[in-house]
Amino acid sequence: RALAHLAETRDNETGNHIQRTQSYIRLLATLMARHPRFAATLDNNYIETLARSAPLHDIGKVGIPDYILLKPGKLTESEFEIMQTHSTIGYKILSDSNSHLMKAAAEIALCHHEKFDGSGYPNGLKGEEIPIFARIVAVADVFDALTSDRPYKKAWDSKDAIELIKKNSGSHFDPECVEAFLKDWHEVLYIKAKYKDEEEG
Repeated sequence: RALAHLAETRDNETGNHIQRTQSYIRLLATLMARHPRFAATLDNNYIETLARSAPLHDIGKVGIPDYILLKPGKLTESEFEIMQTHSTIGYKILSDSNSHLMKAAAEIALCHHEKFDGSGYPNGLKGEEIPIFARIVAVADVFDALTSDRPYKKAWDSKDAIELIKKNSGSHFDPECVEAFLKDWHEVLYIKAKYKDEEEG
């Protein structure tokens, strides 16, 4: 959690981002575990490891220059290429550990920007080549990013955010993860309200 807060201080995010994302991930993984295809993998221990390690997914941002990380406008192509390196930087930071939790966090840091259609980074993984934990984190992380204020945008309404995620089901996101996220929409909204940022009032 301390390392996750370190990443957030570089990105001007509030501590509530950790609690929200962690809660979304735990909820989504629990819902996915009800599917026979994922039940064996997503047991209680796996879900807890995922929820505890996932907040470190952006730790690599400590290696991204401020002029890129905090830029209020759209990144140039070269700036975006530098921004993309946060996934491999995070992997390098976290993978040099014997801790099961840190190794899991390293893999999440590396893979959370892969896309279901293979257009993501850093390795262009496609479909089930992307670890299930990274597919889960992708949905939770993007939803929280869209519904939170960032240097380059204002927070979106939750309905608009989920419509974008639905629109990108099968391209950016695993359709089964999106379907599961929608199954308990009231709980998603409860989590968002419970851990709302102070500036939201």
